[in-house]
Amino acid sequence: MASRIEDVIARAVDQGRGVAAADLVLKGGRFLDIVTGELAASDVAISGDRIVGTFGDYRGVREIDARGKVIVPGFVDSHLHVESSLLTPQEFDRCVVPHGVTTAICDPHEIANVLGRAAFDFFLASAETTVVDLRVMLSSCVPATDHLETAGARLTAEDLLAYADHPKVLGLAEFMNFPGVFAHDPGCMAKLAAFAGRHIDGHAPLMRGYDLNGYLAAGIRTDHEATTREEALEKIRKGMTVLIREGSVSKDLHLLAPVLTERTSPFMAFCTDDRNPLDIAEEGHLDFVIRTAIRLGVPPLAAYRAASWSAARAFRLHDRGMVAPGWRADLVLLDDFDDCRVAQVIAAGRPVDEALFAARRRIEPIGRHSIHAPQVAAGDFRSPGAGPSTPVIGIVPGRIVTERRDLSLPYANGERRVDLDQDVIKIAVVERHGRGGGIGRAFTQGFGLKRGAIAASVGHDSHNITVCGASDADMATAVNRMAEIEGGFVVVEGGRVVAELPLASAGLMSLGSHETVHDQLVPLRAAAKGLGVTLTEPFLQMAFLPLPVIPHLKVTDKGLVDVDRFELIDG
Repeated sequence: MASRIEDVIARAVDQGRGVAAADLVLKGGRFLDIVTGELAASDVAISGDRIVGTFGDYRGVREIDARGKVIVPGFVDSHLHVESSLLTPQEFDRCVVPHGVTTAICDPHEIANVLGRAAFDFFLASAETTVVDLRVMLSSCVPATDHLETAGARLTAEDLLAYADHPKVLGLAEFMNFPGVFAHDPGCMAKLAAFAGRHIDGHAPLMRGYDLNGYLAAGIRTDHEATTREEALEKIRKGMTVLIREGSVSKDLHLLAPVLTERTSPFMAFCTDDRNPLDIAEEGHLDFVIRTAIRLGVPPLAAYRAASWSAARAFRLHDRGMVAPGWRADLVLLDDFDDCRVAQVIAAGRPVDEALFAARRRIEPIGRHSIHAPQVAAGDFRSPGAGPSTPVIGIVPGRIVTERRDLSLPYANGERRVDLDQDVIKIAVVERHGRGGGIGRAFTQGFGLKRGAIAASVGHDSHNITVCGASDADMATAVNRMAEIEGGFVVVEGGRVVAELPLASAGLMSLGSHETVHDQLVPLRAAAKGLGVTLTEPFLQMAFLPLPVIPHLKVTDKGLVDVDRFELIDG
């Protein structure tokens, strides 16, 4: 073994010195010097999965014409949930690598809340086959909270430690239970202690001041929940790396772009968190985030540095993020530098094409037939109350934080009802893990829906069935359809299912290709729009409404105040 490694090193040395032909050479292009921002004219020589030569003229066993191209380091998505792409890890791989993503740091938190440790087994097996270097953060909060919702699994520090030494595992995923940190909850303390000295991801929306100090003192180092410039700046000044999120629902780039400069870029990175195949096909992935940042005035060096070197450094992946000898050969060839137009991708020294994906060993999906919700009827969505006044969950488009809006609703016979003139409809969460079949009921404002109902088995973080509607009967039809399709998204009008997208793997991921999911999302969105829905992405927006670890805000004369996150109507 030692002699083979020595031979590999010797060959790389000779190829880098130019005394032997490199395995692969990108000829005649320019590459981005991630330190100075210079676009340097040079070949880039590759031996195996490593860059061995720059600032020179090289010959290669295989050569790719890079004239007119700019070569940049491969993009690192610093925080995402593969499940939110609605794809299995292998299909996610096919979807995002052509957009320049060569490293993806994922938290299988969604499927772990449904299936527990089996989720890690599945993701780690998948990560051993993917073209993208898929790294796994171990989900720290399964369930996300102890009392506010029913999840399908519970993971302890001991469960997580069983995977800690896997080569694809980087550390502990987003620590959402910050109240548990502040209260010295024994379970929280055990997890933090178990991963002390390793990377621990944060989740700290609106956290500032002394609370932020205490949170950081626990060893937490990154955060993707900053939504204001002041919040982001305070976090990076206190040593956090802020991951600027731009997903299908949560869109923070426009607000945070002014903070991202060449000076701050070593302490900032990009992430998508939750992005679906329709948006990836129509806009892009991290390539879209980079080009948007540049259009918003971010210096190109800062944008590309945040998308590669800074993200890799934050997660201790010190072998990637530069076009330089000895670094991992994750490279993106661009037709247009400022507009981040991807022409070709090199992943670990391999030119990416469909044959590279086809050669992977297939990993069978898991979590079939995971919907164990009770059959429901229209009467199950009645909303008894003591009067017309009720708190309503207010949607903030482009944000996952919500507002508490106290409104007066139609009221008769002890029951509160929807008010379409105020854009107020019902929302309910139906337990689907076979743990009691409870139903939580409330009202929400901001969908635009005028009739029918929409439902989803994607409902962060416990992934029960969330349903919104103007009709109790259509809400029941939508929920009951879930077991028949093994979970997914459903649109119902007049007692009839008019569109659906099955997500048969744990009720979260499709068994189809990303092209198939894209083609199913188009009519699904159109059907929702046909009910009057005005949100661009109503299903993922709805999926965040049960999320108990995101602030629920109230507008006051002093500004937005954080209040109880999800107040249910009794019944």
